[in-house]
Amino acid sequence: MKKNYLVISLFLGAMLLSSCASKKDLVNLQNENKSLNSNYQDSKEQLAASRSRVTSLEEQLAQEKRNNQVLKSSYDALQGSLDKSLQSNNQTSVNISKLVDEINASNAFIKRLVEAKSKSDSLNLALSNKLTRSLNTDELKEVDVQVLKGVVYISLADNMLYKSGSYEINDRAAETLSKIAKIIKDYKDYDVLVEGNTDNVPISRTNIRNNWDLSALRASSVVQCLQNQYGVEPRRLSAAGRGEYNPVTTNDTEVGKQRNRRTQIIITPKLDQFMDLIDKAPEGNK
Repeated sequence: MKKNYLVISLFLGAMLLSSCASKKDLVNLQNENKSLNSNYQDSKEQLAASRSRVTSLEEQLAQEKRNNQVLKSSYDALQGSLDKSLQSNNQTSVNISKLVDEINASNAFIKRLVEAKSKSDSLNLALSNKLTRSLNTDELKEVDVQVLKGVVYISLADNMLYKSGSYEINDRAAETLSKIAKIIKDYKDYDVLVEGNTDNVPISRTNIRNNWDLSALRASSVVQCLQNQYGVEPRRLSAAGRGEYNPVTTNDTEVGKQRNRRTQIIITPKLDQFMDLIDKAPEGNK
């Protein structure tokens, strides 16, 4: 009897152990299945990403092929243009020796022009310096001497030159004009233009219609003074009136009006030498 109980107990124990082992295996299998599923999902995502990348690369490759075709077409066009140009050059065959001669002639012409311009600039500077040194301190307050763009400008205030509201030259200006005339006479190759300028205040004299008249009459008075009193050649002299239309500053203040009321003696090199040079210029420089 006891033997039977023992057998039954052993059997039941074996069954229990077998059941525990099967459950453990099941859990292991489930875990393994989860791991496999996870790996499978990862693999699917990686595969999808790889396919997308392949698609993108295929599109890039197709675009590069198209770009390459465009470049090839451009190259073919350029090559064709180059071939035509070379063919044209071969047909016309430029005379290099003649071209060099033309370049040398042009360079020589430019050199002569530069030398003439440098000489003119040097003379202008010397003339300007002589004028400035000849004037005393009081005169320099009312006389401005400048060299601008190859021309010597002598600007004289109207209250120094003329009687008030008039175009008659006063005695005060005589000494200054005599100094200017002496230097003008020394530079015989220079022409002299005298320009009269006014402010914008209308003139109210019966014998002078407007500022045009006043500025022209003042310029003419200076020209005739240079000719008649100081012996400047009349062929070198010109007179011009610019009225109120060439101001150097605003007419809104008394100081501005005073600066605009001026007479300019403009001393310019004669253009004959430059015109002669231009007449002698190589054909390509005319």
